[in-house]
Amino acid sequence: MKSDFEAQLRAVSLRVTRPRLAVLAALRDHPHVDTETVIGLVRVAHPTVSHQAVYDVLRALTDAGLVRRIQPAGVTARYECRVGDNHHHAVCRSCGTISDVDCAVGHSPCLTASDDDGYVVDEAEVVFWGTCPDCSAERTANEPSAGRNRK
Repeated sequence: MKSDFEAQLRAVSLRVTRPRLAVLAALRDHPHVDTETVIGLVRVAHPTVSHQAVYDVLRALTDAGLVRRIQPAGVTARYECRVGDNHHHAVCRSCGTISDVDCAVGHSPCLTASDDDGYVVDEAEVVFWGTCPDCSAERTANEPSAGRNRK
């Protein structure tokens, strides 16, 4: 996989460096993580990589289109390697987990705005908010049964 990352970096005219490879690997293995988490993941293998280096790498990779920065309202910015498609995200209101949601197959209604004011739309960001399966199960398990509260 390292050679894939090297080829991706070279394809967008970025030098192949240890921090860039480490950030790409971290995001491949842990999508939708914030900057502090990326720093922690990178430092496991490369303890001398600075905070600033990771910030700089994330910016360069995002600017080059190798990484996508997402920031749903009220949530810290997160990063992922899944780029080049028009996927969306589901965010858990309880724990903050973010999951990928594929866009409609075939005709993509999310790219057809009712009034685009003359824009040429090439991407749409849709965020689905709700409760993830783990939080839903926990909430259900903690709810008192209807019969217990009756006298």
